[in-house]
Amino acid sequence: MPSGNSLVLGADPAGQPVEQLLKLANRHGLIAGATGTGKTVTLQHLAEAFSDAGVAVFAADIKGDLSGLGAVSNPQGKVAERIASMPWLNFRSQAYPVTLWDVAGKSGHPLRTTISEMGPLLLGNLLQLTDSQQAALYAAFQVADREGLLLLDMKDLKALLNYLAEHPEALADDRALFTNASAQALLRKLAGLEQQGAEALFGEPALQLEDILHPDADGRGRIHLLDASQLVHQAPKVYATFLLWLLAELFEQLPERGDADKPVLALFFDEAHLLFADTPKALQDRLEQVVRLIRSKGVGVYFVTQSPGDLPDSVLAQLGLRVQHGLRAFTAREQKALRAVADGFRPNPSLDVLATLTELGIGEALVGTLQDKGTPAMVQRVAIAPPQSRIGPLSDSERADLIRRSPQAGRYDKPFDRESAYEMLLARAATRVAEQAPTAPAKPAAKADEGGFSDMLGSVAGKALQSAARTMANQVGRELVRGLLGSLLGKRR
Repeated sequence: MPSGNSLVLGADPAGQPVEQLLKLANRHGLIAGATGTGKTVTLQHLAEAFSDAGVAVFAADIKGDLSGLGAVSNPQGKVAERIASMPWLNFRSQAYPVTLWDVAGKSGHPLRTTISEMGPLLLGNLLQLTDSQQAALYAAFQVADREGLLLLDMKDLKALLNYLAEHPEALADDRALFTNASAQALLRKLAGLEQQGAEALFGEPALQLEDILHPDADGRGRIHLLDASQLVHQAPKVYATFLLWLLAELFEQLPERGDADKPVLALFFDEAHLLFADTPKALQDRLEQVVRLIRSKGVGVYFVTQSPGDLPDSVLAQLGLRVQHGLRAFTAREQKALRAVADGFRPNPSLDVLATLTELGIGEALVGTLQDKGTPAMVQRVAIAPPQSRIGPLSDSERADLIRRSPQAGRYDKPFDRESAYEMLLARAATRVAEQAPTAPAKPAAKADEGGFSDMLGSVAGKALQSAARTMANQVGRELVRGLLGSLLGKRR
């Protein structure tokens, strides 16, 4: 019988349960395998196991299939047979507490962060900046910090870049790092990012980590699903950068927990290779450091990808639980990768790992767990336990109902725009223009017998004031817009 302090993965060939101790579940993990071998169902089962243990879950839902976690299952066919083969599983069809998120805010609660929280390193990765452009972005952030300019959304950052292009003296010692050319390049990059729909990611209300960690009323961990079915194809850099931001925020904000009975959060990053693709070395080094250290904060990170080779060796070395579904090996290159996968497990004298990798059926995997003291156990062939929730996506009406009943309903759905860099720089520009505007002549006192002349003077004064106001408004607009338009059109002031 499974113990109460472990995650049950499935059954070995003798029908006995294969488990991973919960206290070691913060040692991270890997779910790998070719398309169609059962990775998503394994992820779903593990998410349920964590939830049942009271551990919160955040997972990227690449195909939309994981939304079935929010619905009761109806096992039939081979799934029912698999359940019957595991009488110790105590299988119970049930729905799990699920919160749906979507960067675009269409198929879940809007998911936002702010430009300031993202920071220049991750933002530079998102924009795919050169070294000189990255240095200019760092200089801009330093000015924002020094002058108390909140960078909440993209219009704040654009306003800051325009301001610095017009007022380079604000850069102080960093003036050499920020040129008109770098400002133009950054503004073009931001314009390209907006075309991908990334503008929706930045703003308020921003995601609060406590809303992810808060358990459900029945004590189960709440499962948070990011609908990435469109995002991962239309804007893969946005998808990857958000996940990197989430990992960094958890590392920065969560307290040290040391050795604990179970994690506080399990993160599942599907299409994990995107996290490392075209990533600057400084960011990749930082990511590897966070993965290594975040387990002491009670966070387990689980990478989901087709092949372990998609991840850097330094990250693979830190992964405790390994679930390897079937692989195909037709070419010499694929056969070489197959041998590398086999070498990643602790050998089992009774199992030919290399041959088994190409023989595994759907829902079967080679599994390497950690023993009580954290040392790798011998690899085993395992039939993965089926999920207790529905296998397959929710319907549109079921999804809408889940969003409506969510604990976060109304908390994130309506954006707000408080005073930040855009408004503060607009006010500064207005003050400068007001100080430079001509003063209108004072209106003379009216006499009883000069009503017509007084009206004429009033009309002249009114026109002068209107003209001054128009001049002020035009100059204020140019202060903030000129830099952007000039950049796009290749012009200067």
